[in-house]
Amino acid sequence: MKKLTILTALLVILLAGQQATAQVSVSVNIGAQPVWGPVGYDYVHYYYLPDIDAYYDVPARVFVYNEGGVWVRRPGLPPAFASYDLYHGYKVVINDPNPWLRNQVYHDKYIVYKGHHDQPFIRDSRDQRYYVIHDHPMHAQYRETNHPVNHISNTQVNHVENHGGGGHPQNHGGGHGGGGGHGHGKK
Repeated sequence: MKKLTILTALLVILLAGQQATAQVSVSVNIGAQPVWGPVGYDYVHYYYLPDIDAYYDVPARVFVYNEGGVWVRRPGLPPAFASYDLYHGYKVVINDPNPWLRNQVYHDKYIVYKGHHDQPFIRDSRDQRYYVIHDHPMHAQYRETNHPVNHISNTQVNHVENHGGGGHPQNHGGGHGGGGGHGHGKK
């Protein structure tokens, strides 16, 4: 009987230990973000550009827009938007996959930001974590002085958060609700 009690106690402790295992999911792609992107985000997959109803895929560095009823991926904007000011146009951070497949949802939700030009962008930020970006004005100084900022450039650091086994990784995308942000970040 005593052996059975000890064996049961060990089994309970062993199972509890497996349930308590925690993993953390964090993705960082600061070095991949363009200098015209909004400040305040460690990870961005897409920017939605409400002024022109288009997207920018940050990791792939391509624009996604509707061309004749078909969503296309191109390195630049179409000629109709060649003069569009990416620095001053509003950007909404979206970390949902393929947001253009639900474009009407994003369009309706963020149309209120069309014409807004008050969003701070990375190029003008003096937050040292952005100095790793090659096109940032402080990048050369950052490299020369070997500034002690994390050298995260176009990489992702992944740890998975899973409480109680069988859980799903947590989405740590920036923004307000549903994986889509308003592009307002913390400085």
